[in-house]
Amino acid sequence: MIVLREMRWWDIEPVLALENELFPEDAWSAGMFWSELADARHPGATRWYTVAEAGDGRIVGYAGLMAIAGEGDVQTIAVAEEHWGDGLGTRLLTGLVRQSAAAGCESLLLEVRVDNARAQRLYERFGFEPIGIRRHYYQPSGVDALVMRLERPADALSRLPDPPHHTDERRSITRHG
Repeated sequence: MIVLREMRWWDIEPVLALENELFPEDAWSAGMFWSELADARHPGATRWYTVAEAGDGRIVGYAGLMAIAGEGDVQTIAVAEEHWGDGLGTRLLTGLVRQSAAAGCESLLLEVRVDNARAQRLYERFGFEPIGIRRHYYQPSGVDALVMRLERPADALSRLPDPPHHTDERRSITRHG
């Protein structure tokens, strides 16, 4: 069983290991994750991060959201390769959409590598639409980012794909945007 829960400081090391495995060219640093989590646990928080923890305690996915002044941005979302295709990415993205709606976001943005068709298909199933290209966004590779937007996340909740029912979810719950 995979449990979604809030990311905490002690998750940074295993998240960083997965980050480096999945995104070796443009992985976030530990400092970037520390900075994000620093704005996640206070009354005026603008960040919301979750991890997917397998039954054996391994972190097999994570996702993060920034929500400020009615705008949401998917900061990161990642799933360990052995869980590709089992619905974990759908569960993580569903959590981000729900959180953006709860934060009153009128739209939710993300950037995704133009060469990541798998992720683009996931975002399209949620109703994200392409709105532009950020040239040479991913460094050092220089790969472009496709910018996508979901209008009115609260309205989109009723249209979200059904996640698999074999996993548990707890609140104590893309490439980089």
